[in-house]
Amino acid sequence: MYRALLIALGILTGFTGCAKSPAGMKVVKIALVCPLTGDVAAMGQGMKRAAEIAVEEGNAAGRFQDIKLELAAFDDRADPKEAVNVANQIISDRQIAGVVGHLNSGCSIPASQIYSKRGLLMITSASTNPKLTLQGLKNVFRICTTDDVQGSFAANYFIDKLKITRAAVIHDKTSYGQGLAEEFKKQFEIRQGKITGFDGINIGDKDFRALLTSIKNKKPSLIYYGGMYTECGLISKQAKELGLPVPVVSGDGVFTPEFIKIGGNATEGDYASMIGIPPEKLPKAKAFIERYKAKYPGVDMQPYDTYTYEATSLIMEAIEKTGKDPAQIVDYVSRAKFSGILGETTFDAKGDTLNKTISIYRVKNGKFIYCE
Repeated sequence: MYRALLIALGILTGFTGCAKSPAGMKVVKIALVCPLTGDVAAMGQGMKRAAEIAVEEGNAAGRFQDIKLELAAFDDRADPKEAVNVANQIISDRQIAGVVGHLNSGCSIPASQIYSKRGLLMITSASTNPKLTLQGLKNVFRICTTDDVQGSFAANYFIDKLKITRAAVIHDKTSYGQGLAEEFKKQFEIRQGKITGFDGINIGDKDFRALLTSIKNKKPSLIYYGGMYTECGLISKQAKELGLPVPVVSGDGVFTPEFIKIGGNATEGDYASMIGIPPEKLPKAKAFIERYKAKYPGVDMQPYDTYTYEATSLIMEAIEKTGKDPAQIVDYVSRAKFSGILGETTFDAKGDTLNKTISIYRVKNGKFIYCE
């Protein structure tokens, strides 16, 4: 009986308003969901730092009358099952007005179904599999572009710029990695390129020598990998050790200094595609980059930090303009022309960004250098 009373009171609190902070202001939360532990935690921790900066700035600017924003960070460990568990926790917290997440498409797709039960806004700053926004969920938006754009761009780039016509493809069997690899393969073959093999590995594998030996015998001119930096760094290193000195090419999942740390000197000459154009080339991003470096000295920025800052900032604007009603927030974002550090963000009917820009980077002297 006592427990039931507590539950009822909790539900009542959720529907009648936000909890009060010690200063008497209403607390409204923005949830961030990403891997904060595990093999790809470096990316998730970067996203958390970016979201923290956005929320701190929002509170300091005094934009929210009688409201104190809080960031509620959740760890999905890049595990789809854990992502669903976390999503259920989030929809039970009526102080949460919107969600930034997830990093991995394999997490975002099932979790989005949970958020839709409450009509809670979800903006992903990193999940690129097209399936996410093909579900017809009105509460789901994507501030990054998709794998079909990124994979085909890479295929065209290496055929047109480097005249490469033979490629081996490896993927990690996830929604993100396999989806990206399939898009590269499709466009590469449309352009009359030869795919010498299309192979899947498992996340967490460490030894790829048997697979790479088989790939070597088929004489590809590059290896395209769909997946994250942890496995890709090892693939690059082991390929060179086996006498397969071809560039390893991948997508945004490896565009991080962590890839170079894992692969070492073997990554020299490898490539990665990344959504958007380099943040340092965006005038409005300069102040954010400076604040980031000042707040976290000596810490490398990760590829989705600017996108996470942007997504968090957009949710804050929606709260500022509408309050915390989920339906009003979703409606505002669907119609928004948001001017942020990445330029103007608007969404199509599916919830995808209209910004389709892709960049190519190459590792040179131990750093990713912008090519075009």
